[in-house]
Amino acid sequence: MASVETSLKEAMTSIEGTVGAALVDYTSGMALGTLGGGKDLDLTVAAAGNTDVVRAKIRTMEMLGINDEIEDVLITLGGQYHLIRLIRGRGGNGLFLYIVLDKGRANLAMARHQLKRIEAELEM
Repeated sequence: MASVETSLKEAMTSIEGTVGAALVDYTSGMALGTLGGGKDLDLTVAAAGNTDVVRAKIRTMEMLGINDEIEDVLITLGGQYHLIRLIRGRGGNGLFLYIVLDKGRANLAMARHQLKRIEAELEM
């Protein structure tokens, strides 16, 4: 099992093209840990904004009567992928892993695979 810090470091080093990673509590909108980012990517602001995305999707699923779980949410920009992976089990409810990928360097399928592995190893 890996700590939050270890998991974020793993995301930054093992997922090609990652420019930032965060663990976010979507009940509060707070980033519980961040790594990477920079002047053009404030991960604290991104964490709060993506909390709204997750909450909206959960509400929509409830209104539609969809009885299923969200694995991940992908937002595609011109030069980046923003990948949100909801954490399930082991006290992880209400949390998501968030990574930002450079679209030119990232392999999206591999990133999703690696993030799923990191999520499974995360200790809460």
